[in-house]
This record gives sequence, C-alpha cells and structure tokens, in this order.
Amino acid sequence: MTLTARQAVSACVALSVCAVLLVPGLAHGLGTDARITLVVFALATCAWIGTSVDDTYIALGAGLVLAAAGVISSDTLFATLGDSTVWLLICAFVIAAAVSRSGLAGRAAAFLVGGARTVRQLVHLTTTALVLTAFAVPATSGRAALALPVFLALAKALADRKRLVVMLALLFPTVILLSAVATLIGAGAHLITVSVLWEATGQRIGFTQWLLLGLPLAVVSSHLAAELVLLTTTRRADRDGPVDISVEEIQQHSDKPVTGPLEPGEARCAMLLGTVVVLWCSEPLHGVTPALVALIGAVVAASPALGTVRLKDALTTVPWSLLLFMAATMAMGAALTQSGAAEWLVSGLPTGTGVPTWVFLAVVVALSTAAHLVLQSRSARSSVLVPLVVAAAVGLGVNPVAAALASTAAAGFCHTLPASAKPVTLFADVPGIPTYGPRDLLRLSAVLAPLTAAVVLLFALGVWPLLGVAP
Repeated sequence: MTLTARQAVSACVALSVCAVLLVPGLAHGLGTDARITLVVFALATCAWIGTSVDDTYIALGAGLVLAAAGVISSDTLFATLGDSTVWLLICAFVIAAAVSRSGLAGRAAAFLVGGARTVRQLVHLTTTALVLTAFAVPATSGRAALALPVFLALAKALADRKRLVVMLALLFPTVILLSAVATLIGAGAHLITVSVLWEATGQRIGFTQWLLLGLPLAVVSSHLAAELVLLTTTRRADRDGPVDISVEEIQQHSDKPVTGPLEPGEARCAMLLGTVVVLWCSEPLHGVTPALVALIGAVVAASPALGTVRLKDALTTVPWSLLLFMAATMAMGAALTQSGAAEWLVSGLPTGTGVPTWVFLAVVVALSTAAHLVLQSRSARSSVLVPLVVAAAVGLGVNPVAAALASTAAAGFCHTLPASAKPVTLFADVPGIPTYGPRDLLRLSAVLAPLTAAVVLLFALGVWPLLGVAP
C-alpha cells in the first residue's frame, strides 16, 4: 500500500512522539499514566488526520486502551455515554424530528423569505431564519438537511440569476456553521467543551449561560459573513435587481402547507418547541436542568395523543455515531486531566502574568480557526484543543471558560475546502443547481477566516466581560 504525503507525515509524527514518551529518561516529570495517555492521544490524533478510518472507531479504540491500561476506570468510560449533555442531545433530536415532521420549518421559511424585495433583504432574512434554526435542530448537519428544501425553492425561483444562486449556496452552509455557537446543542463540540471544563475546573456552563454568551456572537458573525458572501460572489448589477419569490414557489418544495391556519399537529408542535426553549432559557428561575426539560419535551413530542412523530422514527434521526464519538472523547479528556498529561504539556509555558491575556487568546483563536485544515471533524478539534487550552489558561492565569469558549467558537470556521464540514459538502453538490467550487471557497475563506477570528477575539476581550466572563 502506497502512503500519501498526509499519511506519511502523520505516521512520522505519531512514531516520533511515541519514541520520546516511551524512552526512559526522556520527558522528565511525566508519570506512567500520563505517558500512556499522551501516546494514545498522539496516535488517535494522527489517525484522525492521516487515515480514512471512521473517527468514532478511532475514539472508541483510544478510550478502550485507556481503560484497559488502568488510566481511567471502566466506569468512567461507560459513564460518559450517560452524561446529561448526551441525553440533552438525544432528546433534542427527537424534538427536532417532530418539528421537521410537522411542517413548521416550511412555514417559517415562507414567512421570512417571502417578505424579501431586494437581494440584501433576502440574504439577511435568510440569515435570520438560519440562526433561529439553532434552537430547533441540534448539530449543523441536521440543520443543513432541514434547510436544503428551502434553498432548492429559492434556487428554482432565481434560476435565471446564476450568481445569486451560487451566492445562496455559499450563504446557507456559512451561516449554519457560524451560528451553531448560539446554543449549547448547536454542535457536539460544545458538549465536549462543557465536559472538559467540568472535569478540569469544576465549572459547568449551562444552557442559559451559553445562550447569553453565544447568541450575540452568532448573530453578529452570521450577518457579517452573510454580507461578505454577498459582496464576494455577486456584482453590483446582481444586487440591484429586485427579488420576488412567491409563497407558491416555496410550496412546490414542501409536502406540508406553508400558509393558512396552523393544523392541529403544527400548533401543538409550535407550543411544545416554544415551551421547551423558554424553559431552557429560564433554568436559573425553576432549577430544572436542560436535559430533563429536553426529556420531557421528547416524551410529549412522541406521545400518541399529543406528538407528531413516533418515538422509533424519531430515534432513527439521532446520530448515534456522533454520540459514541462524544462519549469516547470525553473519556479521553478526562484521562488527559486526571493523569496530569495536560498539565505537563503546558508546564513549559511561563506562569502568572508572563504572557498578556490578549496574546494568549489571539493564539488560541488563530490555532482553532486554522485547525479545520488538519482535523476535519469539529468534535475532534475540540477534543484535541480544549483540554490543552484549559490547562494552559489555568497556568497563565487566564479564565479557562473564556479560553475554552473562544477556542470552540473559532473552531466553527471550516469553509476552506468542500470536505471541511458536512454542510459545506452538502451544498457543494446539489443536482441540477449551480453551486460553488473550491475556488469560490478559497476566495471567501481568505477574507472570512481573519474576520471570524477577529470577531471571536473581540467578544472574548470586550463583550463577554460585560456578560460576566472576564478573560
């Protein structure tokens, strides 16, 4: 078998790291458990980068080795799958299945997009609608699948204006990826970040706090990115032309009515979704955890009398592979922290105030923004970066919550290549519709990457302190 350059580099790096860690006398101050953890961590990371083996399989293998070696207990490994954040995601997918089945998404699209009269209005109304889906559908791939029929309707209505269709094809995945930071359930990487913070510092970020910090960032970054997509993919003549998209054109791509009075199932689903979101946001008032609220909502959504979807059908929409991946990487994060490996990795950094906070956060944001070029899985990026970022932040006197959030938010940028993220891949190849190519993505990323990094850094240093999270 011939190795590619990427595979050869990954293999060399992995073997070099293992040699340094396993040779006696090297890596002073590193205990046996920490050595094993770092070897497993290095091998898993290089496998994620350089092989086509499924990410979940690699993560499960790494977790198994750590448990078998005694670095973590088997209870720790298996308990991660029962973590409340995992249950939150499972139940959120059940609720999302009910929302998708009810037809509410089509009505919302018709209501928002149908009111656009100019290209800029269409872009920003679409952006607003996509940001709002972060509350209804967990994970970016699920939101992309939900939004695809809306894009098809818009593309058919604008078939004679090819540049606008290409612009919308870029707009949808861009906003979906950048707006995921709005909510805790926006991406599996968020749950990994919360778990690492809890394990390393004892600080837990709840749904409400994440919403308070993430939603403003999602709104600002999404609308800035939308304007950038509009300016980089269209000409003035394209933007000056009027837009007239009828409800009938949107209806052609929906098997549910998008206008008229709400059907009983739609009304129940809208009330359920609104209640769940309100309860999530008001957790400090009633004290019911988001996972328990989600479980109640899932039970109601799948109930024979009030629900709009059968439970077994809803459970088929749950990305079980992602959940297993999350559980395994949570165990890896716990091993990094408990064994002292993460602390040893950052022990060479100057302690106290030797490094200005803004410099440290700028480096974290830059590395996290660029990490998608090496690790295509968003969750894998968080599982690798966040434990190290948290450990380094503690050693330097930086707030680990601010550092972890900044890293996770910056890692949401993954637009450079068609294979960098599932939503980008999905909208890059839509049969019968002109979309974007690698050159379009590179042109957009050249401007969007520094813009996104700058916005995240601005929030970490200037906005989040006003909301109670000092850097």
